[in-house]
Amino acid sequence: MASSNTSSLLDRTGTTSSETPAISSSLKFVLSNLKNFVQSPLSADNYPLLRSQIVKICRANGFESFLDPQTLIANKFFSKPNGSTAPNPSHMQWLLTDQNLSAAICSTISSSILPYILNLESTSLIWTTLETRFQSTSRSKAIQLKNELHNISLKNSSMSQYLTEVKNLVDQIATA
Repeated sequence: MASSNTSSLLDRTGTTSSETPAISSSLKFVLSNLKNFVQSPLSADNYPLLRSQIVKICRANGFESFLDPQTLIANKFFSKPNGSTAPNPSHMQWLLTDQNLSAAICSTISSSILPYILNLESTSLIWTTLETRFQSTSRSKAIQLKNELHNISLKNSSMSQYLTEVKNLVDQIATA
């Protein structure tokens, strides 16, 4: 029973008794499947969809805090009772997870957008930069779609075609 509890703890935290950072099973899952969930690389047109997919997979696997720049990070070193310092295993584990998530997210981004995030060091910085960059694009796209919806007319199309076009515009506005 004790070994079962130990392996369960190992799966959740990714750390071993020797305090060496290790990749947890949930991180392995995210790393191996993120590109399968995100079918097309991030471009100016599909940011809302990619954002939704990445947030959901990170939330489902307990990594949502890595997207949040407000999350506190463990200190790189900690003080021992004798006054010396030593590397903090919690920070080493955070760094391992963060860098793997950063690489996984970068693998879902098109080559035209990568230069904007290439020099960023953490998942939260990458995520914040993408949100800042594409939030205004999403707003302007929503305004454009609302104008299209306002100016839509039946013209020579059938009622079914007209309603399908209205529904498509409403869906696109909701996505944006």
